[in-house]
Amino acid sequence: MPTKATQSPGTGKSLLIVESPSKVKTIAGYLGDAYEVESSMGHIRDLPQPSELPAELKKGPYGRFAVDVEHGFEPYYVVNPDKKKKVTELKRKLKDADALYLATDGDREGEAIAWHLLEVLKPKVPVYRLTFPEITREAIERAFGELRELDQDLVDAQETRRILDRLYGYEISPVLWRKIASGLSAGRVQSVATRLVVERERQRMAFVSAEYWDLSGTFARTDGEDAGVAFGARLSSVDGKRVAGGRDFGDDGVLKGAAGKLVHLDETAARELAAGLEDAAFAVRSLETKPYTRRPAAPFTTSTLQQEAARKLRFTSRTTMQVAQKLYENGYITYMRTDSVALSEQAVTAARRQASELYGAEFVPGSPRLYSSKAKNAQEAHEAVRPAGDSFRTPNQVRGELSADAYRLYELIWKRTVASQMADAKGSTATVRLGATSSTGRDAEFSASGTVITFRGFLAAYEEGRDEEPADGKDGKDGDKRLPRMAEGDRLDATEVEADGHRTSPPARYTEASLVKVLDELGIGRPSTYAATISTIMDRGYVRVRGSALIPSWTAFSVVRLLEEHFSDYVDYDFTAEMEEGLDRIARGEEDSTDWLQDFYFGSQGHENGLKPIVDDLGEIDARAVNSIPVTDGITLRVGKFGPYLEVAGTLDAETGELTEPVRANVPEDLAPDELTPDKARELIETGKADGRELGRDPATGRAIIAKDGRYGPYVTEVIPEPTEEELAAQPVEYYKNGKPKPPKKPVREKPRTASLLSSMTLQDVTLEDALKLLSLPRTLGTDAEGNEITVQNGRFGPYLKKGSDSRSLQSEDQLFTVTLEDALKIYAQPKQRGRGTAKPPLADLGTDQITERPMVIKDGRFGPYITDGETNVTVPRGETVEQITPARASQLLAEKRAQGPAPKRTARSTAKTPAKSSAPKGTTKKSPAKKPAAGRPARAGTKG
Repeated sequence: MPTKATQSPGTGKSLLIVESPSKVKTIAGYLGDAYEVESSMGHIRDLPQPSELPAELKKGPYGRFAVDVEHGFEPYYVVNPDKKKKVTELKRKLKDADALYLATDGDREGEAIAWHLLEVLKPKVPVYRLTFPEITREAIERAFGELRELDQDLVDAQETRRILDRLYGYEISPVLWRKIASGLSAGRVQSVATRLVVERERQRMAFVSAEYWDLSGTFARTDGEDAGVAFGARLSSVDGKRVAGGRDFGDDGVLKGAAGKLVHLDETAARELAAGLEDAAFAVRSLETKPYTRRPAAPFTTSTLQQEAARKLRFTSRTTMQVAQKLYENGYITYMRTDSVALSEQAVTAARRQASELYGAEFVPGSPRLYSSKAKNAQEAHEAVRPAGDSFRTPNQVRGELSADAYRLYELIWKRTVASQMADAKGSTATVRLGATSSTGRDAEFSASGTVITFRGFLAAYEEGRDEEPADGKDGKDGDKRLPRMAEGDRLDATEVEADGHRTSPPARYTEASLVKVLDELGIGRPSTYAATISTIMDRGYVRVRGSALIPSWTAFSVVRLLEEHFSDYVDYDFTAEMEEGLDRIARGEEDSTDWLQDFYFGSQGHENGLKPIVDDLGEIDARAVNSIPVTDGITLRVGKFGPYLEVAGTLDAETGELTEPVRANVPEDLAPDELTPDKARELIETGKADGRELGRDPATGRAIIAKDGRYGPYVTEVIPEPTEEELAAQPVEYYKNGKPKPPKKPVREKPRTASLLSSMTLQDVTLEDALKLLSLPRTLGTDAEGNEITVQNGRFGPYLKKGSDSRSLQSEDQLFTVTLEDALKIYAQPKQRGRGTAKPPLADLGTDQITERPMVIKDGRFGPYITDGETNVTVPRGETVEQITPARASQLLAEKRAQGPAPKRTARSTAKTPAKSSAPKGTTKKSPAKKPAAGRPARAGTKG
């Protein structure tokens, strides 16, 4: 990159390039007419698909990956087809500029975009690198005082990441296609994220629930101060031994720890103890008070912002990043991709000043709070995510300027930032132990605790959310829970001493928030990529959402098993974290990128094998074994081309001595893996035994009618016989132009009639009479006064009437066979609901959206069910059913759709023919001469323009 020019910047017309077009207008307004501000619209170059390479390169070293792995991992970049027009425009404007300012984002990706711009534009004017941590006048002015050169170490780290991901995906994904199913993919972070979700489901499947009992009671002093003031307490020990709770049991349902130190109460023992304490004399045995202090949480990083927005706002990671991007680009918050929890001196001053103004000087500590990141490379020394500016705007001041989602996220960021510079919350926690001797001579001790907050401190502004409730029924939240005044020896009245039964629960499934948290804690991937990673594993069908829980598919089980057995390192958490640390070392200039890629791909002496030797030496992979999961004795789940199914192997027929056909049964799509218990599997197999059962023959056609278990549920259908030889011979003969007869065509096969079973029917019990009634649908009722035919039909969401394009729902399935033309005319005489002439009620009423305060419903649309709040519509995602959509999930989906903004308008495609071009593809360049090394390090060799 050229060294800084001698003349002062801004003396002529300068071109300043940012990534996003949303920033252009704001920045241009601050800079004035001396600068032409343009956007690169993100990345302008990337590695092409191998099929898109020029013909002369497809058979060469670039042909497989668009990376020459034999010569220093040299990448071949091309200008993205949709960016060629933008590149031409930037080149044209650069010709009239006196200087070029590259103001792309300050992370590795932004640094790489700046490098690609430099490589493609080939400027002949002075070039400067600067970044805007926030889009405010003050930040922009400071940025022009901190001009620098391109950081080649950051560029190398980002380009290494891109090449690494290409090698990983292109080597491993084809194995998944061959052994599991086409369309699957493997990725450095996505595969590990999928493994985490699958491992959690495996834990739930192996989990054995344990039952345990304890006692709870309500107590009050019999006399003195606070006499009669009731408080609750739980049994803590019996005869000096602690009562076992949920945390004392392992996932195998067995009590952990020394049996002599714990007492495990069953229902009988607990009820006997409760009965024995009915008339017991309770007294206070001890009272302990300790000071309580709670410190505020650090300001937001990318990861903690995604976690907290999921907990408090019910945002998906994708929604959080989309909304945060818009807040940043419009000057409301600082850059949102960061691992740092540090605040600038200006931000600390602003937060302390605002806390003092809003809550009082006593809420601000004597000295600023300083936070430091655990990460070695805190996203290149960015600040934490905070409100923009040297003074913060309160949420009320910006409310009228922001959408509902943007306002709520800004408020969350503002509260967290201000609270981070406020004083500790102070108070005291009291713990009381009380006891009595039961009528059977057993000593029972109860305990209770309460926290009194005497000074709220930062809690006046903000309290951090939690992912899960702690075990044993305690909410774990710090707040006022005052115990009455007591002293040791005080007598207590006991009321409602009751035995309570509990069962241990399996580990909670990951939510987006908890998955982001564990990925961040393990050091896997970059928080800025987590939203895309989670979206990818959902789009690939590896994970689906139920409520807020992430549930893996059976396909994910097969993928993870194959990777664990044959690519164990590449889904190992420590190995993946070490890869991320290696990229960090490259970013810090501590390691050479080419050497690092060499070790990763080819391996090195004294080091584990690289990826290529592992792929080359895979050997035979048993696809059937990879796609098989034992469920219970004799029943195996298999992942097939059309989805998962259960199978019981064929048995030897005692009479014929032949092996019988295996019994198979489809697994419902909405059944989570841990819900496929042995009992459920046997139930499905019983249904599978009826699959293909012949019910009889249709008297009208003579065709066999059978019951089938399909992917979307049980149904009945008719069997169309194969054409006979006579029918085939009777087909008309067609001739070629030369008079020779064409080979006989196979006759077009008639489509069989099919009909889904009603909800009251089962595959085992459906009769021929039931099937013929179902196959008679749709049933024509007659015509209205205008001659329009009215039919009754059974649809995906229940029975309905149809007249032309006008459909009306019926109340019950019985009406399919009982509704008359007169009934239908009465229904159609009722006024239509608003919309496209339909009167169908919503499929589900989800209540009020907490974000927009508008009612949410699910409707049946032309292209399937969709969620709407009257203003925003979003299709129910593939893999989720109407019944699975909770109010929280609906709110998330609507928020994500709103964050995407309006759909771009379609433009007519040009039909003009393009003149013939030379064989050299546009947008690609040959190897350019070596650039001047940046910061004393060699430029990355072999990059392609």
